[in-house]
Formats: sequence, structure tokens, C-alpha cells
Amino acid sequence: MTERREELAANLADVEERIAAACAAAGRGREEVTLIVVTKTFPASDVRILSELGVRHVAENRDQDAAPKAAACADLPLEWHFVGQLQTNKVRFVAGYADVVQSVDRSRLVTALSKEAVRNGRELGCLVQVALDAGEGGRGERGGVAPGGVAELARLVDGAEGLRLDGLMTVAPLTGEYAGRQQAAFERLMDLSADLRAVHPAANMVSAGMSADLEQAVAAGATHVRVGSAVLGVRPGLG
Repeated sequence: MTERREELAANLADVEERIAAACAAAGRGREEVTLIVVTKTFPASDVRILSELGVRHVAENRDQDAAPKAAACADLPLEWHFVGQLQTNKVRFVAGYADVVQSVDRSRLVTALSKEAVRNGRELGCLVQVALDAGEGGRGERGGVAPGGVAELARLVDGAEGLRLDGLMTVAPLTGEYAGRQQAAFERLMDLSADLRAVHPAANMVSAGMSADLEQAVAAGATHVRVGSAVLGVRPGLG
């Protein structure tokens, strides 16, 4: 365990250095950007080490892995984010442990999340996932609502009992006009965030950027970056 701790500490220090450098280059304070470590496929023991190293935000994208892992780490001071595409039949489980669901992209999901949040007596933070590769009225290759659908979905979240509208999330698209143009994609997300905040001032969270493109996300103005492999290493096979 000592060897793994040293590995994670070194990787975490490297990522922190990258975020700090990106903030400095963008004229932003380091405190303006929150690191979320994506722990999918890695064991609860890694989450425990990360917590000891000061990580406070972790993310999962597969409910079957996340629920038992969150239960095993319930004693830790962590905020759990769900970042994967979410089926309505899995909402009951996700609403039991997630503090923030970053992948809200359709009205049926809002209804299901609200029902389970109320049933559990919890308030769930929600981000509207924006698909910059989606045609109007469509969904993206990795989930998400087209930019034109953001305002209506945000209105539904804001009016739903048990839910809190926190902001927007995106994944840099692999197809369409923003393919290979991560910073342009993230700047477009920031424009959408400004529109959202004009109506919902408290919805100021912008989750963008991963291991390969966190610098571009910070430069664009993201408030949260989601980093997995740069901290935890190459992921084990999913089987």
C-alpha cells in the first residue's frame, strides 16, 4: 500500500502543478478550479488514499461500481459526483450516494431524480450536460442535450423538488465542428454558462476538461476539471 500511496501522491502533485500553471497562465487563482478525481474502475482503497492526500471530490460513471465503493468510503469527507450516462432505472441507486449528478440531459431523468431525491430526503446537485456535437433536438454521442435545449432543461431542474441546479458540464466532442478544438468547445460552454447564469445566478459551476485537456478547460474558465488516468494511471480492464 505504501508503494501505491507514493504513486498516487506523485501523480496528484503533477496534476496539481498542471492546474496551478494553467491558472497562472489564464490569470486565475488556483482556488477558482476544483479538481474532481475520476475513480471509476479503481478500488475503494485508492479512494481512501486519495482522501488522505487531500482530495475532496471524486467521480464515478458506472453505478454498479460506484454504489458499493461509496458505501465503503462513507466515513470519508468526500463529495461524490456521477458523471456517466444515466439510465432512469439506475436513478434510485445513484440518488442514494451521489451529491452531484453531472449528466442530466433529458426531462425524464429530471423527473426520476426528483422523485428519488425526495424519497431519500436529500438534495441533489445537478449539472445539465451539453452535447456540442448534437444537432438541434438531438443528443450527443456521449450523452448530453444540444445547446438549444439547455434553457428548458435547466428550467425543469430548477423547478424540481429535491434538485439544485448547479451549472453545466460537457465532454470535448469527437465529431462535429468542435472535434479536435477543445478550447473552442470549452469557450462555447462558457458562453452557454453566461446565458444560464443570467436566468439562474447560482448555477455557476462549469465542469469541463479531463486528463488530456484540462489546460484548455482552465483557460476557457472551467470551475471544475475531471481527471482520472493522470492521477490513477491506466485503468484496469472492465472485463
